[in-house]
Amino acid sequence: MPKGRHGLRRRLIDALWLHRLGAYMSYMADCCCSPPPLNLGPPKQTAARRRALWAVLAINAAMFAVEVAAGVAAGSASLQADALDFLGDAANYGISLLVVGMALRYRASAALVKGATMGVFGLWVIGTVIWHVWAGTLPNALTMGAVGVTALLANVASFGLLWAHRHGDANMRSAWICTRNDVLGNLAVLLAAAGVFGTGTGWPDLIVAVIMALLAIQGATVVVRHSLGELRSGSLLQASI
Repeated sequence: MPKGRHGLRRRLIDALWLHRLGAYMSYMADCCCSPPPLNLGPPKQTAARRRALWAVLAINAAMFAVEVAAGVAAGSASLQADALDFLGDAANYGISLLVVGMALRYRASAALVKGATMGVFGLWVIGTVIWHVWAGTLPNALTMGAVGVTALLANVASFGLLWAHRHGDANMRSAWICTRNDVLGNLAVLLAAAGVFGTGTGWPDLIVAVIMALLAIQGATVVVRHSLGELRSGSLLQASI
């Protein structure tokens, strides 16, 4: 194939990736930025729902570590960006389970730490993308695919744990929706792996990573702003008493 036609085909493929993944990530933008108040329902249901949330918290925390390490080893920015979903969900479940009964300032402070952490990590992913563009890194598509499948299985397991509680209160329904949306995030990474393998370039990986990281930073900004507002409100309330 002539060089000009090959270059045009590659640009068209990249443009198609950007369009489809942009639409997908717009749908994902409503996912799981802030944890709802924990209301586990009647006492008989509380123990089962707490067990499910603790199990899903452990799965998300473990997969966050796995995807960060694998992303660095494989040179994949999208794996590191996908880890942001696991980090955000683990933080949500942790906040819900550990600080829900505490005073407003403790809950707002925990959410502030979560938002700041996600924002810093999102900026780190953006920096990683810039580095890969400059270095011309080609990610290991096989590693991306293997870890993507593992992440997908982890979310399917979480999905199964939360399935029985999907019609429960707002907290449990939110946890189920987050896990369902995370499955779509895993599929995006698998598509990125297929794109890297098929095109022989790292652009599909970088496109996925940039979109996911920017949305994570946007979500982190919302959480930080909301948390600071709650902290200010709590301070004003105490001052007026």
